[in-house]
Amino acid sequence: MHERLSYYVKRDSALHRLNPLTKIILALSIVLVSIVSPWYWTAHILLLLVIVPLSFAGRVSREYFTSAIRLILPAAGFIFLMQAFFQPIGNTVIFKYLFLDVTQESLSFAFRISTRIAVMISAFTLFLLTTHPSELMSDLTRRGLPPQFAYVIISTLQILPQMQAKAQTIIAAQRSRGLDTESTFFKRAGSVVPLVGPLVFGSLVEVEERAIAIEARGFTSKSIKTSLHEIPDSLSDKIIRWVLILLVLLSIALKIWLS
Repeated sequence: MHERLSYYVKRDSALHRLNPLTKIILALSIVLVSIVSPWYWTAHILLLLVIVPLSFAGRVSREYFTSAIRLILPAAGFIFLMQAFFQPIGNTVIFKYLFLDVTQESLSFAFRISTRIAVMISAFTLFLLTTHPSELMSDLTRRGLPPQFAYVIISTLQILPQMQAKAQTIIAAQRSRGLDTESTFFKRAGSVVPLVGPLVFGSLVEVEERAIAIEARGFTSKSIKTSLHEIPDSLSDKIIRWVLILLVLLSIALKIWLS
């Protein structure tokens, strides 16, 4: 069975061809501008006019909208409800049930915060969909980042896909042994318990095997390492990075000036 070790989707697009560092700065810039901008509607503009068009430009719109339905909308919706019902601000009550009430101010605050959360998750979802982990690690180490830090970053990006792939493998194995994983909700909930042990211990074994493998390949060696695959870093990449940094600085300056 082929295990998908990352969320990367191989496509031929301008977004895929960007340098990994450029895409990191792009994602971080989108998040920072949505947070520090003095205007509440900035996050909405970034989501509708920047992130969604970028998903089409990167030819990963189907994967992005799938992630939006499964992850982004539930996370943003949960934050919206929590902030709307439990944020003690404002006096204009528009909805009340028992001890819970929603004010116009808390509703506005919840909408703003949940949109920022959606922008944050969306930006890094696009980054993961269009950036291969090996290219990211090669580019970061080439720029002087210690291999240990690069490995931590890559392992963090890969942990969820690896856990999902291993969980699917364990579920298929347990199902072949007669475990009920497709009937009622309570039976499916009960079937989760036999999956936890193999999933946790299997992941621990994989960590040990990976540590042995990278040590055998001279991961901690102090000698200069070379790569067969050079990551291009064009002039346009450098211009894009500087423009993004300037936009973030401009947003911070406007925030300070208008506050």
